Amino acid sequence: MLLTGAILCGFALDLLLADPAWMPHPVVYMGKAISSLEHWLRARLPDTPWGERLGGILLAAVLPVGTLAVSECVCRLAAQLHPAAGFAVQTIGCWQALGLRGLASESRKVYSELAKNDLPAARRAVSRIVGRDTQTLTAEGVAKAAVETVAENFSDGTAAPLFYMLLGGAPLALVYKSINTMDSMVGYKNERFLYFGRAAARLDDAANLLPSRLAALTWIGAAFLTGNSGKNAWRIWRRDRRNHPSPNSAQTESACAGALGVQLAGPASYFGTVHQKPTIGDPLRPVEPEDILRANRMLYTSGVLALALGISIRTAVCLWLQ
Repeated sequence: MLLTGAILCGFALDLLLADPAWMPHPVVYMGKAISSLEHWLRARLPDTPWGERLGGILLAAVLPVGTLAVSECVCRLAAQLHPAAGFAVQTIGCWQALGLRGLASESRKVYSELAKNDLPAARRAVSRIVGRDTQTLTAEGVAKAAVETVAENFSDGTAAPLFYMLLGGAPLALVYKSINTMDSMVGYKNERFLYFGRAAARLDDAANLLPSRLAALTWIGAAFLTGNSGKNAWRIWRRDRRNHPSPNSAQTESACAGALGVQLAGPASYFGTVHQKPTIGDPLRPVEPEDILRANRMLYTSGVLALALGISIRTAVCLWLQ
């Protein structure tokens, strides 16, 4: 039950404080480790498709295993020092694995700039939370990009870390974060990472397979609870949840599009190249800045629903096993 308490406290700290700038974050060190490992592996393996694939496989194996070993050792050593120290370390690890409040805060900044009709500032604000080119986005395009990233990142920023911490505490949640960070850094189908990043991308797909679908179901529940269209969220999710190159990215995005009655996704520019992507949802009306606030309400509600359901199931299983 101590782990359940640590998860609850970590979730509460994320809601209250997000990620303070003064606090060292494990993702920063994961990123440095990924860059160092990539450089080391590329220097020692043949510069061929086979060599790059092997390097990517080694990276995808070493980083999660190393993350698990380090985080598990830290948690165990803290618990041996004192139960309170073990609880504190688990709580901090759970807190740092979650990103709900930070995502809501950053998207709210986009809304604030759009509300002031400052399109250049809104483009700069949204560029901090999306990977696409933002320099030429219209006001509607900025709002749409913000809504999409709120929905999509709920899955890998909150639902998936929560899923893994309920299974294995902070160490397993941080292993997931290492996989997700690795995918965000090397999982691209460009010249540099076409072969090297393939293993990381596939590992991330596998790690998100179940959490993304559970996240979509909690988002549909949140649509009912926040006055949006839960019925349409269910319909669009069932119809459009596969409208993305990734097997997971359209899960929550389709539920969000249906809940709001808007169309998301479609063509987008990355590094100067336009990528033709399928659309998600029906264009019943244009996307507007207020949709960012509506998406944020569903984001918070989905997070609380996922926490409540996860804690309930974990508690029931623990009681049954006693």
